[in-house]
Amino acid sequence: MDVRETVSNQTDVALSLTKHLLQTHGKDSNVVFSPSSIHVVLSLIAAGSKGSTLDQLLSFLKFKSSDHLNSFASELVAVVLADGTSAGGPRLSFANGAWVERSLPLKSSFQQVVENTYKATVNQVDFQTKAAEVTGVVNSWAEKETNGLIKEVLPSGSVDSTTKLIFANALYFKGAWSEQFDASKTKDNDFHLLNGSSVKVPFMTSKKKQVVGAYDGVKVLALPYKQGEDRRRFSMYFFLPDAKDGLPALVEKMGSESGFLERHLPRQQVEVGDFMIPKFKISFGFEASDTLKGLGLVLPFSGEGGLTEMVDSPVGALLLAVFSIQREVWLPSPRDWLKLNCDVRVGSESSCIAVVAKNHSSEVVWANTARLDFSDACCGEAAACCLALETAKRAQGAQVHHRRK
Repeated sequence: MDVRETVSNQTDVALSLTKHLLQTHGKDSNVVFSPSSIHVVLSLIAAGSKGSTLDQLLSFLKFKSSDHLNSFASELVAVVLADGTSAGGPRLSFANGAWVERSLPLKSSFQQVVENTYKATVNQVDFQTKAAEVTGVVNSWAEKETNGLIKEVLPSGSVDSTTKLIFANALYFKGAWSEQFDASKTKDNDFHLLNGSSVKVPFMTSKKKQVVGAYDGVKVLALPYKQGEDRRRFSMYFFLPDAKDGLPALVEKMGSESGFLERHLPRQQVEVGDFMIPKFKISFGFEASDTLKGLGLVLPFSGEGGLTEMVDSPVGALLLAVFSIQREVWLPSPRDWLKLNCDVRVGSESSCIAVVAKNHSSEVVWANTARLDFSDACCGEAAACCLALETAKRAQGAQVHHRRK
């Protein structure tokens, strides 16, 4: 397995998702999501698929085989997304869970992949008579795994007696900046909105050098997180287009040009003068299956019998289809955390996209797009992703849920 090529491919997939999501669900709002969470959920679907459904999933995720996909997912879960707290690095909690209708046992081969490769806990539940209770159990699980930030990943009514399996993923990330800001120098200033108005918000300030690079039509800022003894290096990158309304064009380019991210990562510190960072938080939820189908990934949702490698029941397997993939992301705003600023000049109007990546691999952990004068992000994130598989009859006639907070 060529690790560099694989990581580059996954970055391209993440940015393609970012592009489509901004164009469809984020035209008038901030957007944040975790590509890693969606990748793991789709990998789980692929592990239980065969035929044309499996081929479409592998093509979408840019993998040559299921073994290749599972090998990469195993490394992603065990290494990239492993908690670094004990080594002095960022706190990372990346948990997977599975809730299975008790009358449909999982195939032993699939259960082995779920438990050993994806480190998911498998729970037998009663969807037929206790669907509402299962919803509460999954939401409580997500709340626990995201440190209380996400309380509802499954909306009321999204699970009923036709539900057969739920796969859930929860990500919690919290890191300290390698260069801390002096809290005593935080001060209120004008935050300019694209509609021409402004509001007073607290800004953190600095006069230190920053890792900034200037490229064709875009400036890029890198804010490194404190590194632990395990030597993993995480940074947050902010991409600021030169044109104040240039975010759509920038996202279009990022999502269309392979290798764009790797070619636009600054390495050197430079003088930037006054550096000001506004504080705030974002909560965003969306129905990911709508986005995925818009990108051509349709067979897992079709109910055409491709998900046959999950449950040990010929009839039940033929009826399975993906009904819903719920995504909920919350970016917290503690008082003493750095938030962001894509532009070092007060008063300039701009939009930007921010991504968190490992410096040496560029694996995207999460992505954020902001359509404000000073765009927004933070050094912590919580995300939860929930996949529901139901009988094909309901899946084919379902209305897609789309929620935004």
